Amino acid sequence: MCILMKTTIDLEWVKNLTFKGDVNGHSITIDADKANGGDDAGMRPKPLMLVALAGCTGVDVVQILKKMRVKYDSLNISVEANMKEDIPKYYDSMKVIYRFKGDNLPMDKLQRAVQLSEEQYCGVSALYKMAIPVTFEIKVNEDE
Repeated sequence: MCILMKTTIDLEWVKNLTFKGDVNGHSITIDADKANGGDDAGMRPKPLMLVALAGCTGVDVVQILKKMRVKYDSLNISVEANMKEDIPKYYDSMKVIYRFKGDNLPMDKLQRAVQLSEEQYCGVSALYKMAIPVTFEIKVNEDE
């Protein structure tokens, strides 16, 4: 039996194209850039989708690697997304890039942690994959 949990967020219109809201006790401001009629007072909605993906999989990977006792010096997660040009504009693909730094990092465990997040635990990834291709890449000790 699947138990559904309900989540609700509220955004309040401030002025022009600016909205403010509260998400889990943290303030968020959404706006458009000046070229699109906004005041550039906050984040854009679509890039927040990329933040959600990076954050979701990042939490998973950190937790999984902790259980595997894998130590690393740093982890950076980037998401590259391709925006289609026609209206409505939306991302038609996403690529998650995990950049690890550290000594003697076990690639097999890094790959397993990412795979578990991408295929089993990350709900954001699971949802996005229903609509578009989502791929991933792991880089270790690379400057770029």
